[in-house]
Amino acid sequence: MSVASLQPEAIPTDIPAYMQSLGEAARAASRELAEAEAGRKNTALMAIADVVLGQRALLVEANERDLEAGRTRGLDDALLDRLALNDARIEAMAEGCRQVATLPDPVGEITGLAYRPSGIQVGRMRVPLGVIGIIYESRPNVTVDAAALCLKSGNATILRGGSEAMHSNRALAGIIQAGLVAAGLPRSAVQIVGTTDRAAVGELLRMSAYVDVLVPRGGKGLIERVSRESLIPVIKHLDGVCHVYIDAAADADKAFAVAVNAKTQRYGTCNTMETLLVHHGRAGEMLPRLQQAYAEHGVELRGCERTLAVLPGIRAATDSDWTEEYLAPVLAIRVVDSLDQAIDHINTYGSQHTDSIITEDWSAARRFLRAVDSSSVMVNASTRFADGFEYGLGAEIGISTDKLHARGPVGLEGLTTQKYVVLGDGHVRT
Repeated sequence: MSVASLQPEAIPTDIPAYMQSLGEAARAASRELAEAEAGRKNTALMAIADVVLGQRALLVEANERDLEAGRTRGLDDALLDRLALNDARIEAMAEGCRQVATLPDPVGEITGLAYRPSGIQVGRMRVPLGVIGIIYESRPNVTVDAAALCLKSGNATILRGGSEAMHSNRALAGIIQAGLVAAGLPRSAVQIVGTTDRAAVGELLRMSAYVDVLVPRGGKGLIERVSRESLIPVIKHLDGVCHVYIDAAADADKAFAVAVNAKTQRYGTCNTMETLLVHHGRAGEMLPRLQQAYAEHGVELRGCERTLAVLPGIRAATDSDWTEEYLAPVLAIRVVDSLDQAIDHINTYGSQHTDSIITEDWSAARRFLRAVDSSSVMVNASTRFADGFEYGLGAEIGISTDKLHARGPVGLEGLTTQKYVVLGDGHVRT
């Protein structure tokens, strides 16, 4: 494939007409993808991986244009780092496509097939959602990751990346579409919104005739806007206010290891612990030991009055700390009287993302699992395990804290739905 064949289309000016054309093309492509066998989809994914590596120079050139524009706009070093496509990240995008190609294809799976008294068989078949719109910021690697997951699950997708990555995303669009064509699939199965005009997002949020679900990935402001304005169902989470509760019956070494890892393994992720709850009977033992470990990692501690009594040198927590997603080396700590109080705190202040109990009392553990209303609830494990790869999904489009239709890490199965299938042999109802 020549580099010329990978060049994106001209930047549109009539935004409503342009977005409608994307929607119409995506809907048509979704019908073809829904019938595509796993082999064709896997062939496309492997072809995309090959083109990503083969067009490395094109990607680097496009990405440098984004980086230069970002420097001119005054983007900070952290944002520039997220925006950059280096050799390792390009290799990772290609490897991600290959990994998705090896995952089992959920589409077409029939479960629960059983005979009814009438003689018919009734079961449920897993099918694609149809067209998925994904709105995201900064990292251009999301373009390939999201496209790969949607493709494997049989969904067409419309991708709207951040304006800061427009040149990178337009180059990636051409690469992805070249891989699709090589496998005999419609190039419109994956489309990039080729304009930075914010009106395009508004149009996408209202395209219920063409788009079946939206997935926002980015900051809280973006997700709030999508949730507020969308006429289309949204798979999302707003915050990751995750908790670890050290129970009265916790093993001290397990509690120490989990509480340190859940906070310090990585700060800027949605499954990082933001509040530590400690049973009052364990506070005097556990908190000084943890304070020393957190100090070695540079973590600022903010505590309730009972925490301050044990750790008098730390900052007092305010009510806002219990709902704060710091995404930084800051941790709120509260001493509680009981398992009931810990559960009540989590259900009151948490974000229904991920929460963990550390205990050797399996009656307490089972109660915690039942009573905590979060998308992932854990026993004796770090909240940092809450992602698609660690759950055996292979990859994820994001983590949902909603209850419909997907909850928790959303992998290939979460990008599908089910329909009833009925098998008969001339059966009629009497």
